[in-house]
Amino acid sequence: MNKQILDPLVAHAKSSKVGVLIVNLGTPDAPTAKAVRTYLKQFLSDPRVVEIPRIIWWCILNLIILPIRSGASAKKYASVWISGEKSGSPLLVHSQSQVQLLAQAINQDPHQVVIVDLAMRYGNPAIESVLKKMDDQGVDRLLVMPMYPQYSATTTASTYDEIYRIYKEYRNPPALRTIKHFHDHPMYIKALKAQVEDFWGVQGRPNFSAGEKLIMSFHGVPKRTLDMGDPYHCECLKTGRLLRESLGLSDEEAIISFQSRFGKAEWLKPYTAPLLEKLGHSATPRVDIFCPGFPADCLETLEEIAMEGKEIFQHAGGKDYFAIPCINSHPEWISAMQNIVEENLQGWSRALESEKNLLGRQARVELVQAALQQ
Repeated sequence: MNKQILDPLVAHAKSSKVGVLIVNLGTPDAPTAKAVRTYLKQFLSDPRVVEIPRIIWWCILNLIILPIRSGASAKKYASVWISGEKSGSPLLVHSQSQVQLLAQAINQDPHQVVIVDLAMRYGNPAIESVLKKMDDQGVDRLLVMPMYPQYSATTTASTYDEIYRIYKEYRNPPALRTIKHFHDHPMYIKALKAQVEDFWGVQGRPNFSAGEKLIMSFHGVPKRTLDMGDPYHCECLKTGRLLRESLGLSDEEAIISFQSRFGKAEWLKPYTAPLLEKLGHSATPRVDIFCPGFPADCLETLEEIAMEGKEIFQHAGGKDYFAIPCINSHPEWISAMQNIVEENLQGWSRALESEKNLLGRQARVELVQAALQQ
């Protein structure tokens, strides 16, 4: 009997599974200049991220940015790096926790098995290695959920690019679904509201009548992306409005801003840092700042917002400054993730193939084996 002939038949008889891939932006493997340089080079070499002529950008990136920023960024990563039993970058640690809790929530029924895994667009765990692992586990229907509530070509579309690039080399890729955004999903807004109110339950609610403020800071992108049709700005504004309304605040009490500006080009406004400085100069008694566009705390929320933002505000004359943590593993957010995923899995069986189907497949394999032996 020719084993090489029979192996594909056996492989085709394997039970099929549904997979959910959670994808976040990425992180260096360590808070060192070398690891950060590797990460930044991959990240900033993506033409979706930096949309200027490649030759010009190659020179800027390799001759200026990487030599200068790698060491400085490594120090920033070191200031927020998590140590202990669950060590690593905050983004990775929080994302791993989210995926673990999501898998538990989806697979409460022992007869339903969904493979849930985590990948990073840049760095590790790399998308390609995780897709290979899921393929080895029998995943033939895959739902991809990028952890970007607001769609942008610089983030969500880049994730699509990488997945399609990888599957282009597959003979038999899985059926594929993607979640484009969830910026206005009611349960996402509910989770944001719960996180803010839980924080206020401990620290007290700001006195908005006395001029204290809530700032909702989103990651910035160049303004030209808006001019070219990217919906990111509009979706950030909608998220901010829905959260503000759910908290019962006015647009003067809860202000939307954009952080992480880079370079000299105009980015989405208002910029977070100058806004904090302005509020400090006006002796604002208290500012609470929250990042609704980040489902997990990371360098941008823990160092740029919580540390640098506080220094800017208080140095300019402001008083109390509170950075509200991201939704991370808040129960309302895990419930929201489960709801969003299950909405997008409709029509796909989440159960292992029935014993009847498995026996039927095995019987067909045995019939072919018998025919080959005759």
